Amino acid sequence: MTDTREVPRDPELPGRLLTVERDALIPLLRSRADADFALPTAACPGWTVRDVLAHCSAALMRVVESRYEKGVFSPESNDRDIAERAEWTNAQVVDELERGMTEAGPVIAKAGGVLDMIALGEWVHAGDVREVFGAPGAYAGAGLPDALTLLVRVTREKKHVPLHADLDDVDEPLRLGDAAAGGPPARYIGDAVTLVRLYSGRPLDGAAYELAGAAAGELNIFG
Repeated sequence: MTDTREVPRDPELPGRLLTVERDALIPLLRSRADADFALPTAACPGWTVRDVLAHCSAALMRVVESRYEKGVFSPESNDRDIAERAEWTNAQVVDELERGMTEAGPVIAKAGGVLDMIALGEWVHAGDVREVFGAPGAYAGAGLPDALTLLVRVTREKKHVPLHADLDDVDEPLRLGDAAAGGPPARYIGDAVTLVRLYSGRPLDGAAYELAGAAAGELNIFG
């Protein structure tokens, strides 16, 4: 059973997650027509694919360049980052994203864990884009095992709702959230992709799962 008390933080994991996703996502983006970047995203209402990518690239470059002014990563800050790239071509946005996904890992590794959630958020946003395109691997793919490991750690450190997850497609159950909380943990039965959707507040698209002891909205770590 996965328990972050038993496994020390792997400082290379966030960067590895970004690199794996970069190698899959960037070629996909470069293969798409400009019109595809204007498609709306269901996961981020009001944002297009391009907006999501601009937000992702800006966030990673802030990490790379250590730019953390007051209010950074707030909705207002995110909107400003997107607006600053309004005159860029789609190719320029993708180029910056590729650079950020390449260079942010070592910085996150040295930060001691405080920036790990950014890598998880970037991976989820890549899933948002894949879903719009109808491409395989949305909230899954080669990065899923590292994403789940990171999700366990993030929910533990945020003292989130304790939850025991029995995953259809993962051998070992996961223990997420605050293990020190009183009372029995909530229980989840379903696949890993749906678990990720629940924890990231993404549309469930009629997925079949069982959740007892907690409401779906309580699991969202980005809300």
